[in-house]
Amino acid sequence: MPLTSPVSRQLMHTRAIECKGYERDDGLWDIEAHLADTKTFVHTRRSGDSVRQPAQPVHDMSLRVTIDLDMKIHDVEARTDEGPYPICGDIVTNFKALVGLTIGKGWRRSIAERVGGVRGCTHLVELLGPLGTTAFQATNRARQARSAGKPVLKKPYQLNSCHVYKDDAPAVLERWPQFYTGKR
Repeated sequence: MPLTSPVSRQLMHTRAIECKGYERDDGLWDIEAHLADTKTFVHTRRSGDSVRQPAQPVHDMSLRVTIDLDMKIHDVEARTDEGPYPICGDIVTNFKALVGLTIGKGWRRSIAERVGGVRGCTHLVELLGPLGTTAFQATNRARQARSAGKPVLKKPYQLNSCHVYKDDAPAVLERWPQFYTGKR
C-alpha cells in the first residue's frame, strides 16, 4: 500500500542506497553497498572549489566486505568517489579495521569502536547497517544448507528482534518451536 497523497511539494534531495550480495567461486561472499546523494538544483561543493549540477552526486561512496558463512569479515574495501570535501576519501583505508569482526550481535557497537566518529566517515558507517542485513539475506540459503539436519541449540539471532519474531509469536512457533514461549 503506498503512502497517502502528499501536499504539493518539490523534490530537493535523493539518497539512494543499494546493497548486493555475491557468492564467490572461492567459497567466500562479497557484500557490496553503494550510497549516492543528489540534489535537484545547482549547488557548490562545501569546499567551494566546484559547482555541481542537478543529479551530480554530492556523495558517491561504496563498500565491499568479503565474508565467510560464519559472517566473519576477511577483507574490506571502501571508496569515496565524491564527497563534499576533497579529503573525504582520505579515510577509506581505516575501514580495513573491520577485518576479523563477525557480522551479528554487537555489530553496530563494533563498527562504532573501529570506524566511528573521527576514525571513519559518517556515510560509509551508515552503509554498514544495511550491508550487514544484506549479508544475512544473501547467505541465508547457504547457511541453512550447511546446518540442515543439525539441531538448533542456540537461540536464533532473529528472536525478539521485531514484533513478528517476539518469542511468543506464531512465526516463532512455526520456525523455532523449541524457543516459543506462548501458549500452545
